[in-house]
Amino acid sequence: MLHGVDVSSYNTSYSTAGLDFVFVKATEGRSYINPHQSAQASKARKAGCVVGFYHFLWPGNIAAQAEYFVKKCASVQGDILACDWERTGEGTYASNAQKDQFLREVKKLRPTHRVMLYCNRDFWLNHDTTSYAADGLWIADYVTAGHPRIKAKWRIHQYTDDPLDKDVADFSTKAALKKWAHPA
Repeated sequence: MLHGVDVSSYNTSYSTAGLDFVFVKATEGRSYINPHQSAQASKARKAGCVVGFYHFLWPGNIAAQAEYFVKKCASVQGDILACDWERTGEGTYASNAQKDQFLREVKKLRPTHRVMLYCNRDFWLNHDTTSYAADGLWIADYVTAGHPRIKAKWRIHQYTDDPLDKDVADFSTKAALKKWAHPA
């Protein structure tokens, strides 16, 4: 298992010690851009980590959100792109069809990037009806690292948010993750 974290604008100072990968929140809806994303990604790259970016998905305007994400995130070739599918601060959430559409739109707009779905166990078991996660599932379930309580194949498991979001990836080596992140 490889170790990583995911950070947002709240995590401007995080340590890369012992990390293999870092995911950075880039955007949300069609109006929010993480002002620290470039610096956060640069720090991860300098430490030799695989970098990913995620977009917090809101219901509605899905194609516009996908375009906003790929235009505003600080990604480079080989970075992983992800859709964060969960409840908004207002208690709403994108439908399963909207989640699938967003993933497909991002894949269409950035065909040379891996695209993943991030969601919690409740969303995967109770809101998802298609099991579509594009190139891989990043599941949040706060249990023992590497043992999420789902039957689906997963690539990344977020197992705690204390003191920040910590993850493990189901790859044997960092080189294997880097190779996967660079699809032919």
